[in-house]
Amino acid sequence: MLYNVIGVRFKKAGKIYYFDPGEYALQKDDYVIVETARGIEYGKVAIPPRQMSGDDVVLPLRQVVRPATAEDSETVSDNEEEAVRTFGIAEKKIEEHGLSMKLVDVEYTFDRNKIIFYFTADGRVDFRNLVKDLASVFRTRIELRQIGVRDEAKMLGGIGPCGRMLCCSTFLGDFEPVSIKMAKDQNLSLNPSKISGLCGRLMCCLKYENDEYEEAKRLMPDIGSRITTPEGTGKVVGLNLLERILQVELSGQKVIDYTLDEIMQSV
Repeated sequence: MLYNVIGVRFKKAGKIYYFDPGEYALQKDDYVIVETARGIEYGKVAIPPRQMSGDDVVLPLRQVVRPATAEDSETVSDNEEEAVRTFGIAEKKIEEHGLSMKLVDVEYTFDRNKIIFYFTADGRVDFRNLVKDLASVFRTRIELRQIGVRDEAKMLGGIGPCGRMLCCSTFLGDFEPVSIKMAKDQNLSLNPSKISGLCGRLMCCLKYENDEYEEAKRLMPDIGSRITTPEGTGKVVGLNLLERILQVELSGQKVIDYTLDEIMQSV
């Protein structure tokens, strides 16, 4: 069965959630008010109305409450300003309770029904007394959420080793697994300082070209293998995976570059 849906983001590079647009003719970049598990929220349409199967969305779909107004935008701005003030108060409370945790961000839900405090810590933190203290100050529901270093980098942003703004804070909705094998396949230096991002984890961009490298490795022979070339039999001594070029050592220590097509034609 197909469902008419729109995709909504609540943060610039946040995850996309699907909603039923109902009777509203919504377009990309419109702002909407929706009901989520956290309460009433203000979001931006990232995917315009389209038909999607039930396998691609989480059912049952919640319906859009209404398009957002200028007053709603002002409410969001007021919440963000209040979150800055709340951040300072919460930091002092954490210090008073002597907790080993680092406050990263504070977020108000649109209706101010809840305040969410994001923090990092080396291990588990008993923050029950802190929650009670914060609730007595702000007179609303309090949620403390421990996040990882990658999420911290996504929230705070920054400039990566490439000189550009961090991918995670600008367009990546979800983190994908990245492994040291990807760096090896791309012939990159395995020096942690060269292949790690600001978060200290392997850079997300190692994933971008990984499929292309894996396909190239599948098609091309391994270094050290013997192959037939237009000039005779030789040993593979080097590979340029992206350009599909092999360096082959022939008799007499002569090294010649061949394209993969040239090698295939000589087989």
